Amino acid sequence: MTENPIAPDLRTRLYTRMILIRKFEEKITALSQEPNRMPGMQILATGQEAVATGIVSALDPADVIVSNHRSHGHLLARGADLDSLMAEIMAKETGVNGGKAGTLHLAVPDVNALMTSTVVGAGPPLAVGAAFAQQYQRAKGITVVFFGDGAAAEGSVHEAMNLAGVWKLPLLFVCENNCWAGAQRPEEHCATRHISQRAGGYDMPGRSVDGNDVEAVYRLAVELAAHCRSGWGPAFIEAHTYRMRGHGEQDRQHYVDPGELEIWAARCPIRCYRQKLLDDGVLDAAQILAIDRDAETRVAAAVAFADASPYPGAETALTDVFVLPPNA
Repeated sequence: MTENPIAPDLRTRLYTRMILIRKFEEKITALSQEPNRMPGMQILATGQEAVATGIVSALDPADVIVSNHRSHGHLLARGADLDSLMAEIMAKETGVNGGKAGTLHLAVPDVNALMTSTVVGAGPPLAVGAAFAQQYQRAKGITVVFFGDGAAAEGSVHEAMNLAGVWKLPLLFVCENNCWAGAQRPEEHCATRHISQRAGGYDMPGRSVDGNDVEAVYRLAVELAAHCRSGWGPAFIEAHTYRMRGHGEQDRQHYVDPGELEIWAARCPIRCYRQKLLDDGVLDAAQILAIDRDAETRVAAAVAFADASPYPGAETALTDVFVLPPNA
């Protein structure tokens, strides 16, 4: 059976989103190496752009996303404001969370990004709550939760999968298997080669996909998101990809064979998709260059915006920290 072709304008948008994510994180890499420029621990998803782009591009505006500590790609693919996101990462008061979340605990309600968390395995239980609310309110949206292969072994993730299966929640689990859990390979912490096989134990379909093929990711996300919308319950995607940088920007990857990095660099999702679009005549060299330059311009403007923004004042230290009950 021949797959339905993806329209050229959508293919261009997929590529453009991947480029923006890559340029954004490359700038964070550069800034994090400058003294006093980028506070906190920067955890990036360089090499994983096809997963974020393919999954999020398959969603509807009403859908909710819940992410983890490698969240920039998910948020940018979802349409988060570049200026406010960069300002938040730089801890400025004009950031999406007033400069208090930094890079690891972001929330962007404007694009239905409920939360991100650096706590491994924290997202899926909260995604269950969001999906339950959608089901209870008979809303049209679904919830999508991203987590890594390391988190997939956490009890919280299994509990979330079990409850989602019992309640038939509209929840799409997305495991980004990037070959590293911190500094551990999958065979050191995972009893199976295919994490998606675990889905069957919770009565949901589970599929694996080449996470460096953005069109394959997109097609599978469309299919399984439709399953979740149908009332048939949750689904599970395992996207096989690779983390091209360390766990954080302070991690020099001494435990990684340089030859392995070279192999995966040749499989770079952006590099491969660029060539595919050129070969198919969807884009030409001039258009490719224009997309690159536009992304660089937008990222530079976001940095300038953040640099010009003040840090939050001391008087805001206790605002937006907790919610008072009515009439308190």
